[in-house]
Amino acid sequence: MSRQIEDLLPEKPEARLRIYAYSIDDGAHDGMLKIGQTTQSAPARVEQQLKTALIKQYEIHLDEPAERNDGSAFSDHDVRARLRDKGFGKVDLEWMDCAVADVKTAIAELRTGVPLSGTHHETFKMRPEQTEAVKKSHAYFHSIWKEDMHAVPRFLWNAKMRFGKTFAAYQLAKKLGATKVLVVTFKPAVEDAWRNDLESHADFDGWQYLSRSTSHDPTTADKKRPLVYFGSFQDLLGKDKSGNIKPKNEWLHAINWDLVVFDEYHFGAWRENAKELFEGEDDTEAKKELKAEFNPGLGEFNEELDELGEDEIEFLPITTKAYLYLSGTPFKALATGEFIEEQIFNWTYTDEQRAKQNWSHRYPDVANPYAALPEMRLLTYQMPDELLAIASQGEFDEFDLGEFFSATASGDAAVFEHKSDVQKWLDIIRGSYSVTQVDNLKLGAKKP
Repeated sequence: MSRQIEDLLPEKPEARLRIYAYSIDDGAHDGMLKIGQTTQSAPARVEQQLKTALIKQYEIHLDEPAERNDGSAFSDHDVRARLRDKGFGKVDLEWMDCAVADVKTAIAELRTGVPLSGTHHETFKMRPEQTEAVKKSHAYFHSIWKEDMHAVPRFLWNAKMRFGKTFAAYQLAKKLGATKVLVVTFKPAVEDAWRNDLESHADFDGWQYLSRSTSHDPTTADKKRPLVYFGSFQDLLGKDKSGNIKPKNEWLHAINWDLVVFDEYHFGAWRENAKELFEGEDDTEAKKELKAEFNPGLGEFNEELDELGEDEIEFLPITTKAYLYLSGTPFKALATGEFIEEQIFNWTYTDEQRAKQNWSHRYPDVANPYAALPEMRLLTYQMPDELLAIASQGEFDEFDLGEFFSATASGDAAVFEHKSDVQKWLDIIRGSYSVTQVDNLKLGAKKP
C-alpha cells in the first residue's frame, strides 16, 4: 500500500474507543452518571477509577463503541457537550445529571448526525420478515382503496411471540402516512412495549404517545405531530349504565383515525364471557354486539341484524381508514375464514428457525439477528387410525388443551384434575395403545 493510500485509508486500531457510563451508591451522586471513554474494557477502567476511592458499590449502565456511522470516532467530551446542549447539567468533572436513555440519545445523535428529541436513541432496522409484513399490508390496503377510496380494509398479522409486532406496526403506520393511530388491546399489560418502541426509536422522533397512564388530556395533543393513543378495550369502548359513550371517551369518537390496531386480538375476540367487556350493557345489547364477531364498523354482521337500525348495531362508533389485527394465535379467525389469504401475513416458529439457519448463506457479512434465539426442534407423533377417524367425524373434534392438563393446588401438592386421562394420552404417544380407548373418546363432553 502506498503512503498516499495509507493516509487516505488509515487502518483502524485493534483497540477501539468505547464510551461508558456508570453510577455509584454514595448518596452524593444520586441520579447522576459518570461518562468516560476507554480503549480497555469498561469494567477494567471503572475498577481503576474507583479503587483509589475505595468505592465498591457501582453499576455500569452503558458500554458502547464510540464510532460514527462513517467510521470516525467521537469522544466522551463530545457526549457530555451534546448533553449540555440538550439542557442536562454538568455536576463535577465527568459527572452529568441525566438518565441512561439521555446518554444513549446523545450517542445516537453523534453517530447519525441527526438531532433527536426525548430519548429516541434506538436506530436498529426492521428484520426481513417485518419488512415483508409492512410491505404486504401496505400493498393490500392500497389495492382496496384503489377500487373504493371509502373502503375500510383490514389485515391480520399471525405472528409468533418476539416478532416485534409493535415496532413493525408503527413502521406500517409511518409508511401509510398515518398521523392518528389508535391502539386497542384486550391485554392492557402490553402497554410498556407500545410506549417504549415509540419513545425510544429514532424513526418515530416527534411522535406523541398518549394513554390513560400518561395523564395528559388527549384533546390538547399537538395536531401538527403524529399521535398514537393506547387504550384497553374495556376502558375505551365500554358504555355507562345508560348505554351511552363514557363522557371521558367522547373525543375518541370525534376523530377520524388513520389506522386502528387491535393488539392481542385472540384474548378478547371469542371468549364465551366476552360480554363482560361491554360495561353497563344489558344481555340483549351484548348479544347483538357479540354477533358482530368483533369486526367493528365493517358491516359484516349476521343477516338477522340487517333489519336493525345503524344505531342499534354500532358498538364501536369509531371511524378509521384501516384496521390492523395482531395475534400470535388467531386460530378461530383462520379456521372460520374471517380473513382471506391476501389479508394475512404469517410468521411462525418454523419460519424463524429457517431464517436463522439460512441467514449466513444469504447475508454472510451481516450479523445474524436470530443468533441469540435457541434452537427449536418440533416433534410430532402418529395417532392411531381409529382415533383419527373419530376426530374427523366432527362430533368429538373439540379439544381444550388447558382443560385437559388443568391442575389443582401448586408446587409439590399439584395434581392433574384428569389424571387418568392424561395417563392414557401418555400411553398412546408411548405406543401402549388399546382399541378400548376409542370408546372413552366417544364420551364426548363427559371427557375433558
